[in-house]
Amino acid sequence: MTQFVLITCEHGGNQIPSAYRHFFRGRRGLLNSHRGYDAGALVMAQELAAAVGAPLVSATVSRLLVDLNRSVGHARFHIDTVRAAGDEVCEAIVKRYYDPYRAKVERHVARAVASRRRVIHISAHSFTPQLDGEVRSADVAFLYDPARPGEVALCERWKTALQVLAPHLNVRRNYPYAGKGDGLTRSLRRRYSPRRYVGIELEINQKHVAGPPRRWRPMRLAIVESLRRALAETELIDRN
Repeated sequence: MTQFVLITCEHGGNQIPSAYRHFFRGRRGLLNSHRGYDAGALVMAQELAAAVGAPLVSATVSRLLVDLNRSVGHARFHIDTVRAAGDEVCEAIVKRYYDPYRAKVERHVARAVASRRRVIHISAHSFTPQLDGEVRSADVAFLYDPARPGEVALCERWKTALQVLAPHLNVRRNYPYAGKGDGLTRSLRRRYSPRRYVGIELEINQKHVAGPPRRWRPMRLAIVESLRRALAETELIDRN
């Protein structure tokens, strides 16, 4: 089966449109933190998309205004000041930012499935090195649903390829979050069979993003090349 690769980045920036900036007065530090956006995720997504010739769907509005990787109604779907503004404000934000983003992703997936291709969706994210006193040990992680064989297999191939190219990296799976938790990939899994849709969330430790460029850039190159190898191996197996 021919594969169609799609790259997305739901938390690519911490921008707040002018109409909503009053909700964030005095919260610049929060916007610049891991709660405001996923540092490094957008450049990683851009490089992945360019390398494999995949469409990129990305957003730079802060996840604090509306979290594009959450289901409507999730406790962290909006920051508290936005929620307190009432349903009318929240619904306007969803209509302006959330719905178009989700619709664009879903159009790509639906068209590929309709043309009898398997969708391989890579959603680029990053995580804070420490949360609630716990130091996160992974450098790179892949999140997936263990019940979906295609996702398991691709993550195994990607992890193996990355460890060959960058053996110094600690690469983990379904860490520091569960791969089947609430998110864009889970919503798509509910609509498409494992044979038609493979959804992986790439997670990068933000300590590398904030570190020296001489280390961050080679790391990105290794992630890109390892994905290329994993996709090529997957396609070869599918053909045979």
